[in-house]
Amino acid sequence: MAKFKLFNRDLSWLQFNERVLLEARDLSVPLYNRIGFLSIFSSNLDEFFRVRMPSILALHELSLENADVDEQYPEELVGEVQAVLQKQLETYGNILTQEILPALDANNIHLYYKEAINEQHLAALKDHFHYKVMSFLQPVWLTEENRKKVFPENNALYLILSLSPKENADSIEYVLLNIPSGNLPRFFEPGKTGDKHFIIFLDDIIRENTEEIFPDYIINGCCSIKVTRDAEMNVGDEFIGDIAEKIESSLDKRDLGLPTRFLYEAAMPLSMRKFLQHYFKLRPQEMVEGGRYHNLKDLASLPDPAKGKLSYAFWPSLQHTGIDNNISLLKQIDAGDKLLHIPYHSYNNILRFFNEAAADPAVTEIYITLYRVASESQIVHALISAAKNGKKVTVFVELKARFDEANNIKWSKRMKTAGVKIVYSIPNLKVHAKIALIKRKQGLQYNYYALLATGNFNESTAKFYTDHALFTADKNMTAELELLFCYLRTREKPEHYQFINFQHLLVSQFNILQRFEALIDREIVNAKNGKPAHIIIKLNNLQEKKMINKLYEASSAGVKVELIIRGICCLIPGVAAMSENITVRRIVDRYLEHGRIFIFHNNGNREYYMGSADWMNRNLHRRIEVCFPVKETALQKQLEDIIQLQLTDNTKAVMLNGNLENVFMERKEGEKMISAQENIYGYVKELE
Repeated sequence: MAKFKLFNRDLSWLQFNERVLLEARDLSVPLYNRIGFLSIFSSNLDEFFRVRMPSILALHELSLENADVDEQYPEELVGEVQAVLQKQLETYGNILTQEILPALDANNIHLYYKEAINEQHLAALKDHFHYKVMSFLQPVWLTEENRKKVFPENNALYLILSLSPKENADSIEYVLLNIPSGNLPRFFEPGKTGDKHFIIFLDDIIRENTEEIFPDYIINGCCSIKVTRDAEMNVGDEFIGDIAEKIESSLDKRDLGLPTRFLYEAAMPLSMRKFLQHYFKLRPQEMVEGGRYHNLKDLASLPDPAKGKLSYAFWPSLQHTGIDNNISLLKQIDAGDKLLHIPYHSYNNILRFFNEAAADPAVTEIYITLYRVASESQIVHALISAAKNGKKVTVFVELKARFDEANNIKWSKRMKTAGVKIVYSIPNLKVHAKIALIKRKQGLQYNYYALLATGNFNESTAKFYTDHALFTADKNMTAELELLFCYLRTREKPEHYQFINFQHLLVSQFNILQRFEALIDREIVNAKNGKPAHIIIKLNNLQEKKMINKLYEASSAGVKVELIIRGICCLIPGVAAMSENITVRRIVDRYLEHGRIFIFHNNGNREYYMGSADWMNRNLHRRIEVCFPVKETALQKQLEDIIQLQLTDNTKAVMLNGNLENVFMERKEGEKMISAQENIYGYVKELE
């Protein structure tokens, strides 16, 4: 693979998901957290089939000879993807059946898995079926008359039954039967026998009682299926009407998207499989053999009779020792910048920022961008209170945040009703920046307070995403933020605002590419002049071709480049005369690594930046992103120390090699084990 200049993004993403899967195999991870990683792997894979597989299949059907793509799309990509997926799914099955289920049994927890139900549990199952399950069942006969009415919903669970009327055993009929896991818990606990707790899939409760659903039929066979559908939306900017209405309309259609995967139980007879392929008009490449149980992302909700004893010990979030609860937060920001490391630090100070602004009579205006809003957002409640308290509140809501559109629309309507000025998406442009600005009157002048973050203003995801947030009253940065919010308020295209000259903030559509290139070029010049040259970059994803080539150029000039890339990485490290000075690490642990950090050596006068932007085509070319400098020396040291802990992780970090493989770090005999997240928690705890 090293002959190519770039790794393929989809194969790279699958290798990241493999790293997630390997965490489920790690015996040092508590059992229920290993089960959690199986759930994450399954959820990730569903998204891959919804979002990426449509593009892969479309490219497969096009002539790639003149394809205008910024990455490697080999003609055999479909085959390579399928081979990787098959290998990973085999590994998944082995981990679940040969490691996880026996480990549960060893801890007196038995999950029924493709086996007969013990007689002592049948009565409880029957009761549950009669009183809870039966009312949600909606069998549909797969007949020619019903063909236009039958449409398996995206990622919903179904059973296909082959039936014969008792009076005509030679006749075969097929029925689609829903498994109502969206209405009922996926798992049921039928009771305890001795010290052992038992858990059963909802699927098996229905299978056990199919004769009650179809009393006049012989049950010839019963197999599970699931359809994953294309999630890409077509919101045309040429249509008249508010974009919120377009999004709502597209959401209604999303689950009606074309199938990208028809997952069927491996035990399904060929005759049933051929019938389904014909009935649902499926292409062979859309038919994917799977196990008996689909949607194993539901393992995240597996009942825990051990009450947390088989999970990670809880790390309570830490209070920021540099923030006094008895003094106004805004006054403390006036005294100096404050840096939060989430989730090690409590998220309460971010909530406090908005709550204090809502209640403070001197605060006159609040501006914020919202990309993914928590389902029960305290921040939005604070914004509503601020509007009701007479403040001018302007909220930019990105309605095109994939899979969060409905929730964002819901909150937009509630805020608008309360008097908040809502600014909706800019056509053809996503706003992914995580920024907020407060304007406060003090005497005859106004003071400004900013919150700039690497992650969403979402208190739910903040519990397990590692991010960083900066409070600042820096006059240069807040002035530029105000200009940016003025631009966002108009919903104009960036070319109409070329007079905005950002000197301190790095803003995509305006200056972000040029600034990052200049920062790398300075390291290249220093290296060529025999000076120290070093770049450290932490991202979720690295795919944009121009920036990768710039890093290759830096490596060729002798610049040491250390990358920490959680997910997609199209850069190929360690290739002579191209990337021999570049290393790539990937860290997967109890928290999802999400912060973006950029450190440039600058001949000893290091510059530090954070922000919302990954180096992807979409982030740098089709979004509004904001990266920002960290100026105070003490805060720079915190970032440096945290990054160094991640660069020395020899427990949860893997190195990406030139063959796109995850290579675990080798520890020398007697070498101390370093887990970056555990050590960062200890580091933040000791900060003064």
